[in-house]
Amino acid sequence: MSAEHGLAGVAPEPGAEKPDPILVVSELERSFGGLVAVDVEHLEVQRNAITALIGPNGAGKTTLFNLLTGFDHPDRGSWSFDGKPLQGMPAHKVAREGMVRTFQLTKALARMTVLDNMLLAARDQRGEGFFSALVRPAWMGEEEANETRAVTLLDQVGLAGMRDDLAGTLSGGQRKLLELARALMTEPLLVMLDEPMAGVNPALAQSILEHVRALRDHGRTVLFVEHDMDVVQAIGDWVVVLAEGRVIAEGPPATVVANPEVVDAYLGQRHRTAPPPPDAPGPAGAAGPVAGS
Repeated sequence: MSAEHGLAGVAPEPGAEKPDPILVVSELERSFGGLVAVDVEHLEVQRNAITALIGPNGAGKTTLFNLLTGFDHPDRGSWSFDGKPLQGMPAHKVAREGMVRTFQLTKALARMTVLDNMLLAARDQRGEGFFSALVRPAWMGEEEANETRAVTLLDQVGLAGMRDDLAGTLSGGQRKLLELARALMTEPLLVMLDEPMAGVNPALAQSILEHVRALRDHGRTVLFVEHDMDVVQAIGDWVVVLAEGRVIAEGPPATVVANPEVVDAYLGQRHRTAPPPPDAPGPAGAAGPVAGS
């Protein structure tokens, strides 16, 4: 772990206290019927670092995102962001506080242009008020500034040339980039990305990786869900592992990958032991390796 991101010396254990956490979660629980989807006793996310949230399908990763950002409500628990309690706060107010998330399935407004999608995300627009909207000179300068910022962000993600295209014409990877740029229009402190690489071609995936690193390098905090361990190890400063809704491990990527409990719950036996040579005999009575093993 790099000392510059404040995680040097932090114990690699569930619920580890961080030196400067921007997000603190305590005793958070959410059940659906008899199924406990999230049961997080304690979790802290370090400021100005990239934290990866991993775990098997159904581990509760997206549900945790939904709870923290106001898209769902817990059965119990509390959490604070930048020192301010957020439980009970609706999603749009959570975003105003500076904690913004993206989704597994992108939420671009397909029948609006790429630029208009960006402008919708700008904060505190005077022109959105009923009476102020009637006084165009009062908000013209603000709208021009928002458009300039939107085009700058689109240029950074390689979409400036598509500013007048309908968002529905973009590829899946381009929509992910648009959603990332739109999130940045809100000037967030914490960006939460739910599987940003899913369904993205390698070239665009590399672009997304570079932008995630840039977020941290420019003083923002990133919490992202990902299944590709190569991605996690490439950009993650810290990794949190969920299984059956609980945090079972935390630590630097190399430490987590070597954790036997994580191997058993998620990564699989192949990460712990080398595969047998091609000519190794199979089980007694078998003629060769079993298909699919």
